[in-house]
Amino acid sequence: MKCVELYAGAGGLAMGVHLAGFEPQAVVEWDKWACDTIRENGVCGYPLVAGWNVHEGDVRAFDWESIGEGIDLLAGGPPCQPFSVGGKHKAHDDSRDMFPATVDIVRRLRPRAFIVENVKGLTRSSFANYYQYILLQLTFPEVGKRNSEDWLSHFHRLQKEKASGKAIGNGLTYNVVPTLVNAADYGIPQKRERVFVVGFRADQEVEWSFPKATHSFDALLYDQFVSGEYWKRHGIKQLPIPEKHISRIRKLGMFPPDTLPWKTVRDALVGLPDPESTMAKIFPDHRFQDGAKVYPGHTGSPLDLPAKTLKAGGHGVPGGENMLVREDGSVRYFTVREAARIQTFPDGYRFHGSWTETMRQLGNAVPVMLGRIVAASVAEKLALAQMQQLASTPVKAKGVA
Repeated sequence: MKCVELYAGAGGLAMGVHLAGFEPQAVVEWDKWACDTIRENGVCGYPLVAGWNVHEGDVRAFDWESIGEGIDLLAGGPPCQPFSVGGKHKAHDDSRDMFPATVDIVRRLRPRAFIVENVKGLTRSSFANYYQYILLQLTFPEVGKRNSEDWLSHFHRLQKEKASGKAIGNGLTYNVVPTLVNAADYGIPQKRERVFVVGFRADQEVEWSFPKATHSFDALLYDQFVSGEYWKRHGIKQLPIPEKHISRIRKLGMFPPDTLPWKTVRDALVGLPDPESTMAKIFPDHRFQDGAKVYPGHTGSPLDLPAKTLKAGGHGVPGGENMLVREDGSVRYFTVREAARIQTFPDGYRFHGSWTETMRQLGNAVPVMLGRIVAASVAEKLALAQMQQLASTPVKAKGVA
């Protein structure tokens, strides 16, 4: 199946989509450093990105007519700064808002499905109307904004369109499913909450829901403080039971959870030596970065929980979160390789640029394995829809004109 990747960054979502069986026809990203990361891995023969058709530039300037027809999936994460808690919260007034461009590309390519990822901040109450506006535009991409309309007027017209029911089946429409997801619930060693908006073209007649969570905090507590398997696995002495979870752990002893345990920072870093040791040199991108400090609101990630959300950038607010809390309570920055592990990039994948630049790429990335999980569930539905359509197509008998 064929796909197109927008706002590819360092390739996290694109790699996940490729692992799910899609072949990228174009991978578009405006940032030079991120493009260099993908290109250099391709040149080195890294299998997941070898041969990718990488285009450095604005998606609005790309020649979409060159792609042709028959795109099965469009995937991408439009820049999140307009909606990020750490941003200026301008939404539609922010020049970096690329949702209008995304809708336009959906209209042009008419993919059978799309996956759009963005920050949790998109669902904030202050953006409620604009969030619904985005969903309606993706539902009816051909009902475009008129020259005389502002976004609110267009929003109201789209609402009327949906209420009337006339647009359904009379043009390009999508069945859109938005879901707020915590990556830790899917085996990613990071508490990273993101919005996924998945749409299937209406003529595919697909009923889809987000994959069921496979991991949980309760299962981690059980693994650590009921069975004790967590500590045995890592060959260390069990830590004291946290007082605030004592009653919860007692209940788990009677009613064990049916999910897998959340993966922790310690789980993610298995096999990586301390970055200040001589052994660290054999791992690419695993160099110690000095200067980590704790300050109010920025205390780093404990070893025995999933990491806090990695943020784009180095020092300051992002860097204050991109830290590991050592067993003695001191802190240090995650190395690029450690951050890549937390974002489930494979060890053979290298990053281009300085520590600050590569941490920005990683902070903006979609975890590779979360992308694979979502894309695989979409691929399954698309394959089934294709089989059903083929089965219902009449076959002409031989010799019949």
